[in-house]
Amino acid sequence: MAVREKTITWEDPLATAEAGRELSGLEYMTGIVEGRFPQPPIAAHFGMTLKIIGPGDVIFAATPDESLYNPIGMVHGGVAATMLDSAIGCAVHTTLPAGVGYTSVELKVNFLRAIHGHTGEIRAHGWVVKPGSRIAFAEADLRDADGKLLATASSTCLIMKP
Repeated sequence: MAVREKTITWEDPLATAEAGRELSGLEYMTGIVEGRFPQPPIAAHFGMTLKIIGPGDVIFAATPDESLYNPIGMVHGGVAATMLDSAIGCAVHTTLPAGVGYTSVELKVNFLRAIHGHTGEIRAHGWVVKPGSRIAFAEADLRDADGKLLATASSTCLIMKP
C-alpha cells in the first residue's frame, strides 16, 4: 500500500480574530478575501478558500482529494457540512457590526450526491435569509464545477454581543 502525506500550515487564529473584532464583519471578511488577513485554520484542513464576499453572501471553494475520504471511498460528509456551515456563518458575519460575534445553533444538511477526489472544485454558496439582532437565519448550497447540486443546508445562528 502506498503511503501518502499532506502537510497543513496555518497562521495564529487568535491574533487574526482579535484584529477582526475592530472591524465590521463585512470589512473583516473582505480582508480575508483580499489577503490582508489569513484564511481561517479550518480552511487549511480541507483546502478551502473564501473566494467571494458581499453583504449577507459568501462563496467558499475547495478541491477535495482522497485525503478527505471516509472508509467507503468517497469524500466524508463532514467536509460538505463544514463547507456549508462555514459559508452560512461567514454570510451571517458580513451582516454584523464590529465586536459582535455569532455561533451556529443548529445546522441541517441534505446530502444529495457523492463527492469524490475526481469531482474537482466544489463551491459552497451561503446567504442570509433573515438577519437579526439576536438570531439570524441562513442557507447554503454546495455545487460542483458544472453547477450540479451536491448538498444543501439551512442554519440558525445566535448573535453574540459583547
